[in-house]
Amino acid sequence: MARQIKINQIAGLMEKEIQEVVELTAVSWMRQIKEETPEDTGTLKNAWELKIDKLEAKITNRMEYAEPVIYGNNLPPSWGGKYRTRKNTQPGFPDRISKEISVNEVPAFIAAVRRRN
Repeated sequence: MARQIKINQIAGLMEKEIQEVVELTAVSWMRQIKEETPEDTGTLKNAWELKIDKLEAKITNRMEYAEPVIYGNNLPPSWGGKYRTRKNTQPGFPDRISKEISVNEVPAFIAAVRRRN
């Protein structure tokens, strides 16, 4: 039997479900981004930070060399104008991970949250 809720409860229920999906998505993204972050010492990988608020998550990396390694922007002179990592990482890999999660995981997260609530 379908659950009965009052119309004035819909917004609260939806907000709770969105919060859960945001959290599941952010945790998955964080796990995957750490796995793919090229590293020598682990400093760049360990510099990822996740902050989850009500309806949004912020994922940042505080290392000054994160931008060249992650996106291939502002390359240091020692790289001779060419993007390269020891793991042959593709520049912009966080964007690829985001797209994959949005297509492959978020629909399942939504379905799971809806079943639980």
